Amino acid sequence: MSLTPIPSSHKPFNRSAYFHLPLALGLLATVYIHPALAASETAPTTTQTTQSSDLNSSDSLDNQQFQACLDELAQSDAFASVQTTFNQYRPMTADPSVIKALNYQPEFRKQPWDYLASLVDLERVNDGIAASERYADILQGIEEQYGVNRYDVLGVWGVESDFGTKLGQKDVINSLATLSCFDRRQSYFRGEYASALKILQNGDINAEDFKGSWAGAFGQTQFMPATFLELAQDFDGDGRKDLVNSQADALASTANFLKKRGYQANQPWGYEVRLPADLEASSDRKNKQPMSHWRSLGITLPDGRPLPDDLAQAGLLLPAGAEGPAFLVGRNFDAFYAYNASENYALAIGHLSQLIAQKSNQVSFATPWPTDDPGLSRKQSREVQQALHDLGYDIGEVDGFIGDGTRKAIQQYQTDNNLEADGKAGQKIYQHLMQAVEKLPNRQSPAAISDDASQMSAPTQTASGASDGQNIDGSSPENEDSSASSSRLLPSKGVMAIIISLLILLSIILVNKFKRPKP
Repeated sequence: MSLTPIPSSHKPFNRSAYFHLPLALGLLATVYIHPALAASETAPTTTQTTQSSDLNSSDSLDNQQFQACLDELAQSDAFASVQTTFNQYRPMTADPSVIKALNYQPEFRKQPWDYLASLVDLERVNDGIAASERYADILQGIEEQYGVNRYDVLGVWGVESDFGTKLGQKDVINSLATLSCFDRRQSYFRGEYASALKILQNGDINAEDFKGSWAGAFGQTQFMPATFLELAQDFDGDGRKDLVNSQADALASTANFLKKRGYQANQPWGYEVRLPADLEASSDRKNKQPMSHWRSLGITLPDGRPLPDDLAQAGLLLPAGAEGPAFLVGRNFDAFYAYNASENYALAIGHLSQLIAQKSNQVSFATPWPTDDPGLSRKQSREVQQALHDLGYDIGEVDGFIGDGTRKAIQQYQTDNNLEADGKAGQKIYQHLMQAVEKLPNRQSPAAISDDASQMSAPTQTASGASDGQNIDGSSPENEDSSASSSRLLPSKGVMAIIISLLILLSIILVNKFKRPKP
């Protein structure tokens, strides 16, 4: 196609410049939004469950298959005694997030010192001391009736739900129905589903209160439904075993669980000890030996005093090997372990209970962990999250739970600052971040912000507890970051995509405006 000459009254049209305008504006927008994109890509939004994990709730399960499965369950013998309740609370759709949680594999392994630091910190100890005073009469009655030390009951309560403040938000019936029809362990979850329906049928828990973990654990001390039917107690005498709203029922039920799992009255769970430097020892808590055996090996209390005689037998526990803290643990430690099959979990309960009993603020063990990068308390974890947020990294909600989202943001920060990109949330990255944010202008301190966040999130039953590894009750793996909106400092990818599109559209309009008309 030929073009007519340009009239002399018009200035020459620089076609190349205008056709490059979209590219220039697009590059300019990309440079502007790059930090926001980087941050959002390294910290995907997650869904909060008992133990939060990055679950995509938009994923769907075959509803026709789900309803066919429920039809089959309704005709089975296991659900015959709860048929009316089954029909009344039959879910309309499955919950795909619980299947994601079932198969979730954490990207970062949590070391014992990280796990203990997050579960046994000064905040939780102080809350436990306050709870011991607030519920002193109930706890005394529980001690007398079940023979379980009140502080051990408080230890379970504190670790499981932070003293009743974090109970989980998943609909127990929907979760268990979904797990009964999809993926692995269906037989186990069908038994729990039938048990959950029986709880509703008996009237112990109101349907609107029947919320908990993705796996169906619920209440202030997170019982699975079958365990509830076996061991739950009506300690306040109102005719209902209400582990959600009654502290008395929940704590008595916990004491009953421990008693039935071999708890020994008037015995400690164990204690920290000191090993001789030349002792070649391995961790084997199941190898119970009399205290005379351990004395003969030169093992003492941390301060050098001889081992007491208040344990008939004990096994040696070395959570981090012979170079770290060492413990002799008895039958009551094994009862803690029965609550959730994790030695770190059981140690957290024992350590927390001991600190509450002693009203101690010394949360560290006598022997330090074998690391140059100790773990963070929840307060320090909130400060790390707040610092990352203020520096432009989207970690989601500042909640004190260090999960994969926060670790990925840490990893990106480490990369950006030429640090080893291991994603570890420990004292090293804490100190580095605190120094970095001090240089930001007009900024409130991380400690003040994290304290505010803690006070705002504490009193409601809107979150969930956590544990390391797959719980014996089926509950979720380690704590993960809660779901949250995009960073308040940086625009979201959706908004920026619109801005880019508008800029390109504007440049195209400008190009067309300056094109010469056809002859």
